[in-house]
Amino acid sequence: MNAVGIDVSKGKSTVTIRRPGDVVLMPPCDIPHTQSAINALIEQIKNLDGETKACMEHTGRYYEPVANWLSDAGIFVSAVNPILIRDFGDDSLRAPKTDKADSKKIARYALDRWAKLKQYGSMDKIRNQLKTMNRQFGFYMDQKTAMKNNLISLLDQTYPGANDFFDSPARSDGSQKWVDFVYTYWHVDCVRSKSLQAFTEHYRKWCKRNGYNFSASKAEKIYQSSSDLIAVFPKDDSTKTLIRQAVTMLNTASQTVEALRLKMDQTAATLPEYPVVMAMNGVGPSLGPQLMAEIGDVTRFTHREALTAFAGVDPGKNDSGKRNQKSVRTSKKGSPSLRKTLFQIMDGLIKRSPVDDPVYTFMDKKRSEGKPYYVYMTAGANKFLRIYYGRVREYLASLEEAKES
Repeated sequence: MNAVGIDVSKGKSTVTIRRPGDVVLMPPCDIPHTQSAINALIEQIKNLDGETKACMEHTGRYYEPVANWLSDAGIFVSAVNPILIRDFGDDSLRAPKTDKADSKKIARYALDRWAKLKQYGSMDKIRNQLKTMNRQFGFYMDQKTAMKNNLISLLDQTYPGANDFFDSPARSDGSQKWVDFVYTYWHVDCVRSKSLQAFTEHYRKWCKRNGYNFSASKAEKIYQSSSDLIAVFPKDDSTKTLIRQAVTMLNTASQTVEALRLKMDQTAATLPEYPVVMAMNGVGPSLGPQLMAEIGDVTRFTHREALTAFAGVDPGKNDSGKRNQKSVRTSKKGSPSLRKTLFQIMDGLIKRSPVDDPVYTFMDKKRSEGKPYYVYMTAGANKFLRIYYGRVREYLASLEEAKES
C-alpha cells in the first residue's frame, strides 16, 4: 500500500509518499505545476511496488489539473472534502499549518481510509464549463446588484423615486424601462421644467424611440409626482455625467448577465439529463442550468442522502444514551452555491403555489404547522433533491438501456 498525499496550492503541490508502519518513501517535496515535473512524479509513482492511491483535497479549482493529469495516467486519485482532512486526528497535540505537514496528514488519512477512498471522476468538459459559467454568472450578478444600488443611491440626490415609476420586467437583453428612463430624464427638472403637455409629447416620442408602450395617464402621473420632489444635486453637466455613467455601467452588467444566462442554457441543453431536469416544477431556463452546474454528474452519488449531504441540507443528528434531540440544525457543510440555487427554486414554488407539486405541498404542510421559514425551506430543498436524484438516475439508466438494446 502506497499512499500519495498531495497538498495542492497555486502553481505547485507538496507531495508525500508513505506506507503503513510510518514508512516514508518520499519526504514532503514541492512539485511545480509543469508538464515535466508532473510527468516525473507520475513515473516515480508508477515505479512503486504494490497498490498506490493518491489523495488530495478538492479546494477551489487548483486541484483539478493535477487530479486530471494523474487520473489520465492511470493512477487512482481520490479528491476528499477538506473538512474531512481537517477533522482527521493524527495523534498529535500540535497542529502545524504548513504545506509539508498537510501533505503528511493527507497521506496518513489515505492509509487510514484506504478501503473507503472514492476514485476521482472528473466532470467532462461540458460540465466543467457549465460550472465555471455559473460561478461567473454569480459574480456578475453581484456586480449588477451593486451597480443597481449605486444608481438608485445617485437618483436619490437627483430624482428620488424614479426607479419606482415602472415595474416592467427586464427585456431579453437585460435592459429595464426605469433605467432607460433615467438616462434621458436624469434629473427631476428634466420633467417639471416642461409643461405637462410638452412632457407628455416628449415622453411619447421617447417610448416610440425605445420600443416601450405609451400611456398618457402614466405620463401625467410621472409629471405630478415629479412636481413635488426635492433634488439635492443641481441640474448641471457634472450631475448628468454621474447618472449616465452609472446607467451605462448597469446596462453593461445586465447585458453580460443575460448573455451568460443564455449561454448556460445552451450549454446545459447538451447534457443528457437536461429534459428531465427542465420538466421539474420550479426549474426554468435560468435556475435549471445553475442546478445542473452545481450538482454535476448525479451518478457519482451512491444514494440520495449523499446528494443532500453534498448540498448541506441533510438533517443533523444529536443523541447520546437516553437523550435524543428531535430538532437539529442541518449540516450546511456542502456547496453554498447549490443551497442558494435550491432556495431560489423553493422561493419560486412558494410564490406560485402549485397545489399538485409534492415539494410545495410538503413545504406548505410544514408552514401550516408553524415551522420557521428556514426550516420549511430547507426541508423542501431536501425533498426536491431526493426527487431530483430519483428522476435523473432513472432517466439516465433508461438512456443506457436504450443504447444497449
